[in-house]
Amino acid sequence: MEEIETQVLISFKSIIQHMKPIVLLSSGLDSTVAFKEAYDKCDEVLCVTFDYGQRARKKEIEFAKAICKKFGVKHTIIDLPWYRTFRGALTGKEELPEISGEDLDNKEVTQKTAEAVWVPARNVVFLAIAAALAENYRYDLIVTGFDAEEAATFPDNTPEFVESFNGMLKSGTLTHPEIYVPLISMSKTGIVKRGLEIGAPLEWSWSCYKGEEKPCGVCESCLRRARAFAAAGAGDPLLERLR
Repeated sequence: MEEIETQVLISFKSIIQHMKPIVLLSSGLDSTVAFKEAYDKCDEVLCVTFDYGQRARKKEIEFAKAICKKFGVKHTIIDLPWYRTFRGALTGKEELPEISGEDLDNKEVTQKTAEAVWVPARNVVFLAIAAALAENYRYDLIVTGFDAEEAATFPDNTPEFVESFNGMLKSGTLTHPEIYVPLISMSKTGIVKRGLEIGAPLEWSWSCYKGEEKPCGVCESCLRRARAFAAAGAGDPLLERLR
C-alpha cells in the first residue's frame, strides 16, 4: 500500500498548478479541506454535491453552497433519487450504529459500523459521474477528500482504489481526467491541522451523519471530528459559529 500511496501523491506533485478541477464537495471535513487545496493551486474550480437521499443532505447542500459562495466558485447539485431506495443507515433505511470514543481505533468494531453506513458503490458512481462531467467540460482533475483514517475501513478510500480508477479512466475516457487525492496519507487530525494552516472554511464543514440544526456529537463521524480537533489542540470553528 505504501508504494501505491507514494505513486498517487508524487504523480500529482508537479502537475496540478493551473489545472481545472472538479471537486466532490459534500461539505464534510475531508472534502472541505481538499476543496481548499484545489482552490489554492488550480484554476476554474467546479464543485459537485450529490443528493442521494442521505440523512444530512439538506445540511450538506446548504453548507456546500455557502462554501462555493464564499470563494466564488461554480457549484452543481446532482440528484440521484434511485439511491434513496437502497439499504443502509446513511439513507435512513436502517438504524445508525452507536460507538464509543474508545472504540474509534478498534478495527473489529469500526468494520461493522462501516458496513452499516456503506452505500453500495457510492464512490464508484460519484467518480464516474465526475469523469463524465470532466470529459464533457474539459476539466483535468477530479478532487476528493479520501484519507488514511477512512481508508482503514472503507476500501473505496484507499490508494489502491484511486490507482485502479485512474487506470480505468485512461481507457474509459478520451480526455483522461485523473483523480487527485491531496489528503490520502492523512489522519483526521492531520486534516484538521492542514485545514487550519491553509484557511479552509471549516466553519462551513458538516461531518454529522444526521441533518439536525447542530451536530449530534455522538455519531461516529462526530466523534472522529471531535477527537481530531482535540488532538490538534484547536476549537471547532463550526461549533464556535453555531453557539
